[in-house]
Amino acid sequence: MWKDSLRVEAYGTIDELNASIGVVRVMNTDVVDEYSAAAALEDELRWVQNKLFDVGSILATAPGQTFKNMPQVAAKDVTRLEKLMDRCQKDLEPLKEFILPGGGKVSGFLHQARTVCRRAERLCVALSKAEPVDSTIIKFVNRLSDALFVLARWVSKTQDEPEFLWERDVAKKAK
Repeated sequence: MWKDSLRVEAYGTIDELNASIGVVRVMNTDVVDEYSAAAALEDELRWVQNKLFDVGSILATAPGQTFKNMPQVAAKDVTRLEKLMDRCQKDLEPLKEFILPGGGKVSGFLHQARTVCRRAERLCVALSKAEPVDSTIIKFVNRLSDALFVLARWVSKTQDEPEFLWERDVAKKAK
C-alpha cells in the first residue's frame, strides 16, 4: 500500500491523535496532585488512547481481512464518550460564544488534540467513500472530537484556568 493512500493517511492521523493525547497526559501529570479532576482525566485519556490503538489497527487492516483477537470499536464505546460529556457538562455554563483554544496547558493541548481528531474524522469519511469503513469507527472519532472539546472546557473549569471567548470585531462590522 502506498504511503499516501487514504487508508494510510487515516490510520496515520489516528496515530498522530494518539500522540497528541499522550502529550495532554504528560501535561496532566504535573497537576494530578493539585486537582482531583486530573486523576479522572488521566483515567479517561488512557482509555481513549487504547481505543485509538484499536481504531488504528482496524483501519490498517485491509477490507475483508481479519486476524485473531482483532480489536473492535463498538456502540458501547461511543456511548461511553457521550456519558463522559454529559458528566462534564454538568459543571459547565452553556456556551454563548466560540472559545479560543488555550487558557492553560492541559486545556490548550486538548484543543490541539480535538483539531487532529477532526482531521482524522474527515480522512475516515473520505476513506469510507472509497473503501468499506465500519460506521462505528466514524461515529467514535466524531464523538471523541466533541468529547475533547468538552474536556478542554471542563479542565479549564476544574483547574481554575481562564476560558477566552472569541471577540467579534464590532468596529469593522459597522463599516
